[in-house]
Amino acid sequence: MGTTQLESVPEPKYWHLRTVLTEALDSEFSVGEILPNERELAARFGVARATLRQALEQLELEGRLQRRRGVGTTVAPPRVGVAVGTERHSWPGAGDDAWQAADCTAAAPPAAVAAALETGRDEPVHTVRRTRMTHGQPVAAELLYIPASSVPDLTAIDAPSGAARARAVLRELQRLELEGRDSAVELGSARADDAKELDRLPGAPVLVVTTRFFAEGRTAALSVATYRADTCRLTFGDFGAVEIHEDPERRAS
Repeated sequence: MGTTQLESVPEPKYWHLRTVLTEALDSEFSVGEILPNERELAARFGVARATLRQALEQLELEGRLQRRRGVGTTVAPPRVGVAVGTERHSWPGAGDDAWQAADCTAAAPPAAVAAALETGRDEPVHTVRRTRMTHGQPVAAELLYIPASSVPDLTAIDAPSGAARARAVLRELQRLELEGRDSAVELGSARADDAKELDRLPGAPVLVVTTRFFAEGRTAALSVATYRADTCRLTFGDFGAVEIHEDPERRAS
């Protein structure tokens, strides 16, 4: 390989290097291939190793590279393609096998959730925790908040706790007639609980999809789903559903 010198550019040098490295990954390397060591890469691109490390860290955050102890830095596989949104008029858990109910507790929700559900600050709501796996890889963790008024016929006899309780809450929720839903997406940082479930470090970039479900003229449930930003690329469909598409530039050759 020849030596590629970076031109003078107004953007940070590491960011320009990240762009150059991206082009090299697309044209010269295949998925799973081990990159040359830092000394060789720094010499090739004519940069300090500190600049190179910044660029590599950025590409790792974006899911383009994977760094493994004892192995080195390898080219990551393409993003996993999974559909986030179901039909616009479907409740969570209705025919959706992608999500796995893990637990259900009853406790006062965060203030912002209580305001969205129009419940009292100290009024307990059912909090269903679900996870989503694709090809054996955790891609999302969800907290689904459901006020007691949305599942009035639920009893402790149905299922006392855990995943069984979560499924019972979802079944009762589906008795309501869903009037509509809306979703919003924002970039966030993984909290400790979500990071553990998603096999990421706390503070790692994530995509947070917040969905409100409407019934009987009110918000009947609120979903906060956290997706790995290095795994998922979100787009909105014509009918308001959210889907994740594989990045064509990163498709394995």
